Amino acid sequence: MLNFEEKNNMRPYILKETNWKAIQTANYQLAVLPWGACEAHNFHLPYGTDIIEADYIAAEAARKAWEKGARVVVLPTVPFGVNTGQHDVLLDINMNPSTQLALLRDVVTVLNRQGISKLLILNSHGGNDFKTMIRELGLQFPEMFLCQANWFQAVDQKQFFENKDDYAGEMETSVLLHLQPDWVRPLADSGPGTARKFVFSAMREGWAWAERQWTRVTQDTGVGDPRLATAEKGKRYLEEVTDRVAHLMEQLASTRQKDFYV
Repeated sequence: MLNFEEKNNMRPYILKETNWKAIQTANYQLAVLPWGACEAHNFHLPYGTDIIEADYIAAEAARKAWEKGARVVVLPTVPFGVNTGQHDVLLDINMNPSTQLALLRDVVTVLNRQGISKLLILNSHGGNDFKTMIRELGLQFPEMFLCQANWFQAVDQKQFFENKDDYAGEMETSVLLHLQPDWVRPLADSGPGTARKFVFSAMREGWAWAERQWTRVTQDTGVGDPRLATAEKGKRYLEEVTDRVAHLMEQLASTRQKDFYV
């Protein structure tokens, strides 16, 4: 006989779907915090692209890890990211890094108090960078293990796509064509995703960095050509990505902190 959760298709590894009764015996080993952004993605993709990707990849990877015995709990996705370089793009909602740190500190405080000592921040937005926050919180909570993973760097895009995607190009368009095709405008409506580069050679070579002012870089908010995108490419890519992320979740959940180094 099916239990209540199974009967109602409730996933025990998704916090927003489970309940106080079910989690009493869950013995979670790892918390996962997906983190997205709300921003324009060329003319054809929705503002919630990064959120949709974060929701799906976190949940599907957690399913795969859970079925292999990893006790993982996925927290609700944070929908706002760092968009300081897009301050003049209508309704791109910016969350400053200092605000992210405050939010993250509150989440870590709860996990630490309740004995869940491992947190994976699953990042879905290139403008987010949690490294310095992890360093600072690591001093405050030395018993916690905090880490981040950028799912969009988990797999070499060359295996799946003709054009490397920086932002709203072939990869992201393929992913959304698979996950939410009704929210993707016809590709004929999209801009070409061409982008200007800094004149400074050091920045073009990658060993110096400055934030890009988005509306001076691109005319359609995209950086990457979406025209060769297909739902089938997105499906195959996501299968590989969620396999990789699930493996990370399994390792984090099952490995004791005293055994983290070889």
